[in-house]
Amino acid sequence: MKVLVVDDSSITRRVLKNILKEKNIPESSIIDAADGETALKILNTQNIDLLLVDWNMPKLNGLELVKIVRQIDKYKKLPIIMITSEAAKYNVLEAVKAGVSDYIVKPITGITVMKKLDQYL
Repeated sequence: MKVLVVDDSSITRRVLKNILKEKNIPESSIIDAADGETALKILNTQNIDLLLVDWNMPKLNGLELVKIVRQIDKYKKLPIIMITSEAAKYNVLEAVKAGVSDYIVKPITGITVMKKLDQYL
């Protein structure tokens, strides 16, 4: 299983990587990107099994990334978990409409992320 973690915060990426390692995902199977543009390049060159993505990022935000990813045939059913500070109900609805599989509001806890991961790993 390959997991792509996309967040402009290096601290958040590190926290998510550590949580994934606790779920027995080898570090070599965890790829990270600081923005949506870089993530899209990775998605186009590697097979990814799970995408964890922030909403607010430079270059290409998470919502735009999700919309593009859902247009790629091999990723139509890719589990995508949005992890963001956008907590308003209309943001959640917009993300679901764009194609996210699940939604976590920051600040995150290991327990919350692990429960969501259990549904997709």
